Amino acid sequence: MEITLTIILICCAAFFIAGFVDSIAGGGGLITMPVLLLLGLPAHYTLGTAKLSSCLGSLTALITFWRKGAVIKEVVILGVITSYLGAAGASGVTLLLSNELMTIIMIFMLPLGLLISLFCGALKLDDQPLPKKGLWWRVSAIGLSVGFYEGFFGPGAGSFFLIGIHLLLHAGLVKSSGTAKAFNIAGNLGAVTTFASAGTVVYALAVPCAIASILGNHLGAAYAVKVGPRLIRNMLYVVLFILLVSLVVKFVI
Repeated sequence: MEITLTIILICCAAFFIAGFVDSIAGGGGLITMPVLLLLGLPAHYTLGTAKLSSCLGSLTALITFWRKGAVIKEVVILGVITSYLGAAGASGVTLLLSNELMTIIMIFMLPLGLLISLFCGALKLDDQPLPKKGLWWRVSAIGLSVGFYEGFFGPGAGSFFLIGIHLLLHAGLVKSSGTAKAFNIAGNLGAVTTFASAGTVVYALAVPCAIASILGNHLGAAYAVKVGPRLIRNMLYVVLFILLVSLVVKFVI
C-alpha cells in the first residue's frame, strides 16, 4: 500500500476525532480501525499502526486526568501490569492468523464492540468507596480480560476498561475514564511491542496519526470533567455505522 498525502490527511482527521472521543468515553478504535482497513491497510498492519498512534494519544489524556485527580492511583500499577501481559499474549496470537481471517474477525467484532459500548452511556458520575474484598482480583480480572481483547482486536477496549472499572471498582464515570487510560495505554504497549517486533507498524502513517491523536486526546480530556459522554457516544454510533457498512460492502465486493 502506497502512503500518499491524501491517505495521511484522511487518517489524521480520523485519529483526531477518535482521540477526542476516546479521551472522554473510550471507543476511539471503533473509528480508526475501519478507516485504516477501508484505505487498504492489511489487518495486521492496521492493528500495529493504530495501537502505536492511539497509545501516544492516550498518554496525553492520562496526564490531564492525573493532574485533575481523576485517576484511582491505588490500582494503577497492578492494572498496568495485567493489561500489558494480556495484550502482549493476545497480539502474539493474531500474528499466527492469516490477514484474510483477521479481516473477517474484525468485521464481525466491530458490531460487538458497538453493542457493549452502548452501555457506557448509562454510567453515572457518582463515586463509591473501593471494595475492600477481592480488590486485587477485580483489578487483575479487568486488566487481563480487556487487555487480551485489546491485543487481539482493540476497538472499544477503552470503553470496556471504563465499564469494568465502574462496575467492579465502584468508581464514577470521570475516575473510571481517567483510570481506564492507564490500563488502555499498557494494553496498547503490550500489543505494540509484539507488532513492532514483527514489523507490522507503518511508521510513515503512525507518526502523523499519533500527532493528530495527541491533539484530539488533549482537547477531549480538557473537557471530560465538564462534558458528559452522551453527545460523543451518539456521534460515535453514527460514524461507526457508516464506516461499518462501507467496510462490509468492500469486503463482499
